[in-house]
Amino acid sequence: MENPQFGIRDPRRLIRPLVRRLRPYVPGEQPKIKGLIKLNTNENPYPPSPRVLAAVRAAIDGRLRLYPNPTAQLLREKLARLHCCRPENIVVGNGSDELLAMAVRAFVEPRAGQESRQPRAGRTPAFRPSKSLVQFFTPSYSLYPVLAEIHGAAINAAPLGADFSIPSLASLREARQWDFRAALTFVTTPNAPSGRGYSTAQLEELCCAQKGVVVLDEAYVDFARENALALALNYPHVLVARTFSKGYSLCSQRVGYLVGHPGLIGALQKIRDSYNVNGLGQVAALATLDDLPRYRANFRKIIATRERLGRELEALGFQVFPSQTNFILVRPPGFSARNWLQKLRDRKILVRWFSDPHVRGYLRITVGTPDEAAALVKAAKEFL
Repeated sequence: MENPQFGIRDPRRLIRPLVRRLRPYVPGEQPKIKGLIKLNTNENPYPPSPRVLAAVRAAIDGRLRLYPNPTAQLLREKLARLHCCRPENIVVGNGSDELLAMAVRAFVEPRAGQESRQPRAGRTPAFRPSKSLVQFFTPSYSLYPVLAEIHGAAINAAPLGADFSIPSLASLREARQWDFRAALTFVTTPNAPSGRGYSTAQLEELCCAQKGVVVLDEAYVDFARENALALALNYPHVLVARTFSKGYSLCSQRVGYLVGHPGLIGALQKIRDSYNVNGLGQVAALATLDDLPRYRANFRKIIATRERLGRELEALGFQVFPSQTNFILVRPPGFSARNWLQKLRDRKILVRWFSDPHVRGYLRITVGTPDEAAALVKAAKEFL
């Protein structure tokens, strides 16, 4: 309702034009449906360990009135021992998403007064000044372009191969689809939404060719054959992002971290929000690191279920891409992926479908428990 005292007809005009144009990140659906088999957001199907739950319960006392440790110092020290580095090599965030946003703010110059736009599909991008460029492969994590647009950065999204492989350096140079001077490059490894893993050797080759900061986003690395942590400790312009959400069943607590050179980490500490990681999240993450054998057993169970689910869906005519994550990407037979989404939802089985042209013909299916996987396969058999 208009207030004559102020004479403001439309408060939207008070919003920055950049924000008005912004297309927000769309997270996976979080419905409240009784009896739902939820296989759409890559959550771990197994709960936190009893040791973690006990630690969190014990911390629910008068300490809740106090601010948490501002730098998550105890957690950084424990992570440093795990990764054979120093606390100065680690910054902890409110999930790895906050840290990705911090990287954009710390390493990329906004393009003052100009729009950030992705090049049209199939066209060679006209590269913007490299100091303002955020680049990544596509399809990958759909938060990257949102973070760049919020910051007013230029964007370059280079296509992965048809099998979701990273193109060779020679082909990237030849196609002129990549800027080796970009201020910030994100690489999701293993890739999402395809699940494809990349070798450390290939990632190292790419990192060595880049002049700006490279963030290797290893959200799903606990289910992969290789990790690239050594690159973050050996190369001063490389950061590795990790999270306690996917492998360690702490989505609700929002704890992630970056590993890298103290120079880069120190810059991120400067722009980090004060008290950015809640106290119970720090307690839960610390207790998780005290019970790693239990979680590694869960990783093995999830991987075994993933492989079995993939074989059973292939036998039904699904195209299943090899995965090194806790989900699989499939092209379903018979009818469109969007129709499959609705048919499964009608059976109270929720999977993920993306409207992005690169993957709109596919479904992404989180690896749940063996019983949940069996329910999915049973429903698919009945549909076919």
